[in-house]
Amino acid sequence: MKRFFKLTILFLGILFLASLLLDVIYTSILSNSEVRNKVENIIHTKNKKYDVIFMGTSRANNHFVTKVFEDKGYKAFNYGISGAHLFETSLLLKLMIANKYEIKNLVLEADLSICNEKRDEGTTARFMPYIHGNEIIKNHYKNEPDFYQIYYLPFYRYIKFDTKIGFREVYDVTSKKPTNTLHNKGYYPLISDEKGNMKNDISSLKVIRNKYYEEIKQICKDNNIKLTVVMTPMCKNTKGLNYFDKVHQLYPEIYNFENVVTDDKYFASCGHLNNEGAILYTNHIIKTFFN
Repeated sequence: MKRFFKLTILFLGILFLASLLLDVIYTSILSNSEVRNKVENIIHTKNKKYDVIFMGTSRANNHFVTKVFEDKGYKAFNYGISGAHLFETSLLLKLMIANKYEIKNLVLEADLSICNEKRDEGTTARFMPYIHGNEIIKNHYKNEPDFYQIYYLPFYRYIKFDTKIGFREVYDVTSKKPTNTLHNKGYYPLISDEKGNMKNDISSLKVIRNKYYEEIKQICKDNNIKLTVVMTPMCKNTKGLNYFDKVHQLYPEIYNFENVVTDDKYFASCGHLNNEGAILYTNHIIKTFFN
């Protein structure tokens, strides 16, 4: 029994040391990457100056055509992230301010994300290599139910978020495999002859007073950033489109542009415009707010 106990202690000790070593290796590699995604690019850059930035979910990433703004003389970048919620958008804005970004205008897509205050697991993974070295990230995740496991257990976060920051990502970083995330000044066009699902049902979504949206508003107010908040188009074959009216009722400052583009030929899927539709929509944003 005593021998078994000793072997168990020895095994646990080796496991802990191996986890600690792997944690150090993964963190040192991933936290030094700068160009594979928008999160790490923001963390590693300082003193950027923009006339306009765009933030939000994929409905920002795929809908705001940066070149349209740049052709009008605005320095712009699309920081929308597919899958992200307002939880991560608020954190990204905090990091920009900490890194002394000068931003005149923020165009925020806040429609479907208004209905929840949860984090997005895929986007959260991108912050995990920095959670020990960045107080802003640490404090933002401090109230999450798994914070202690993520923060104190070595290598736990790399196991939990293996699909995004596991061995494959470490290999891609070390081999300098490129991505297209930062191409087109952050805008990701949807160009395809094949349509995605052109039906949607958002009737179950419940509008809430979202604390992360409130954080974003306060950050913009404190840093003299003009905040423009919009809801973006969705295909007409969607159940529960009155959700957008409910968002506008709770937050009258959010502009409801859900029906600015309605023809199915301008959609790649029910919730995402194709490149032609995105250009139409971006021009509408310019005419409405920047002329």
